[in-house]
Formats: sequence, C-alpha cells, structure tokens
Amino acid sequence: EFEIKNMNMKPGTTLKIKGKITDDADGFTMNLGQASDKLNLHFNPRFKESTIVCNSLDGSKWGQEQRENHLSFSPGSEVKFTVTFESDKFNMKLPDGHQMTFPNRLGHSHLNYLGVKGGFRLSSFKVE
Repeated sequence: EFEIKNMNMKPGTTLKIKGKITDDADGFTMNLGQASDKLNLHFNPRFKESTIVCNSLDGSKWGQEQRENHLSFSPGSEVKFTVTFESDKFNMKLPDGHQMTFPNRLGHSHLNYLGVKGGFRLSSFKVE
C-alpha cells in the first residue's frame, strides 16, 4: 500500500505511474483526490470481471460507476499509466496507449492525495 497526502496536483499536470501487477492480483486501485474518503478519481481494474471501474467518493457516498471493458494488461505484467488532471475531467492513458476519460465530479481544482493499493507494486511515479 502506498499513500501520499501532500501532493500538489493542479489542472494541466500529469501523473505517471510505473509498476508491476502481482502474479496473483485480482485487481488494484489507484485513487486521486483530497483524502482517502474524498476521491475525485477511483481507478479500479478488476481482472475477474475483465473491466476497469472508475468512480468518485464523497465522504461515504460513492457516485455511479463508469465501466470500461478495455483491460489490456494482466497479472504479472509491468505497466505504465498516465493520468492528466484537467479542471473538468481526468484523461487516462493505459499501457497499450488506449485513452479513457472520467469527469471531475467533485470539482476540486487541487488534488493532494494519491493512494495505490491491492495487487500493484509501485516502482516509480512522477508529477509533471
């Protein structure tokens, strides 16, 4: 499990994350937001369902799931994801170059929380 609570991510910045998906992973989550209970982006690949679920969390209230059936990576693989934070949305680039977007439902203009957990071993991250 990996957490940063004092990140400085503003609209126009891109987060690059590299790591290895564990061999026995059912999935993992990558969260961006204000805090662990205020998530502008919850990114959750689920291998058993062959889907990526994105959502937002405001306190204890989850938003409506957005599902993307483009799971181009698998347990045991080394991967790189990029997430570009725009004021109204997140643009995500998957390891195979596929792009997906998710709206910035909570509307924050500054993100300071990053959390990665589950079957993903982070090797590097960079905010540009």
